[in-house]
Amino acid sequence: MAAIKKAYGYITRIKEGKPQVLVFQHPIKEAGIQIPKGTVEAEEDPYYAVIREIREETGLMNFNVEQLIIQDRWKCDDGAIHERYFYKITVHETRDGWTYNPTGGGAESGLTFRFFWVSMLGEVELVRGHGDYLHEILDQ
Repeated sequence: MAAIKKAYGYITRIKEGKPQVLVFQHPIKEAGIQIPKGTVEAEEDPYYAVIREIREETGLMNFNVEQLIIQDRWKCDDGAIHERYFYKITVHETRDGWTYNPTGGGAESGLTFRFFWVSMLGEVELVRGHGDYLHEILDQ
């Protein structure tokens, strides 16, 4: 079985001298609290996929892809293997929270995501896999 490529974005800002990471509450309860991510399309580079996904899921347009934090392979709950690319993204966003209707279509069509920032590990419980490398951004 071929791995499914996924691009994840830890969108970061500095507030009061401390790093924060953008997360969102998915309106479907089982989907929980997530970071922006999505499937890398055929022939698409994961770097460009994370840019596309951030724009589609958050509405943010002005940000900088700082670096690839890690690339790994991960077994999803349904048995599928994901080849995951986690990127550190920086933004100069002053809003502490907002809602956004994702524009990527598909299963997200008609949904509203509620965005907010976290400053510490364990502040919220992210869905499985999304917080795997959060320690690379936030102080413990």
